[in-house]
Amino acid sequence: MPRAASASRRALSAIDTLTSTPPPAPLPPSQTITRIVGSAGNNLYRVRTPPGDEILVELPPLFRGKVWLRRGGYVLVDVNAFGQRENKIGGEIVNVVRDERRWRRELYWPEEFGKVVEMEDSDDESGEESTVGKMPPRSDDEE
Repeated sequence: MPRAASASRRALSAIDTLTSTPPPAPLPPSQTITRIVGSAGNNLYRVRTPPGDEILVELPPLFRGKVWLRRGGYVLVDVNAFGQRENKIGGEIVNVVRDERRWRRELYWPEEFGKVVEMEDSDDESGEESTVGKMPPRSDDEE
């Protein structure tokens, strides 16, 4: 039994290294970083490419059951993985972006997926004090 456990630890360690380390630049023309829109079931995911197109991609067996993909996350997709086959799948996930900060520093990171700018509260402009995270007023305070 210890052999199986050590083998799975090695596999998970290899996947951890693969997903945390961005590939060297430049990427092949068939590969692009995409944002996950949602799951389509059976290891299929809908992703949005930098130009804004939605395609259906497949998660390869290497990552199945080992990597958690969530909506809004990023993956590296190879659109030529299935060649000229006629089907609805538009590509295959080659890598999963886990250490997003390291990946964003690379030259091939799409500008369309730039840093998320936090929204400013509109209450600050009106001069009113924000009530977010505060307790509601007591009944004796209102009078």
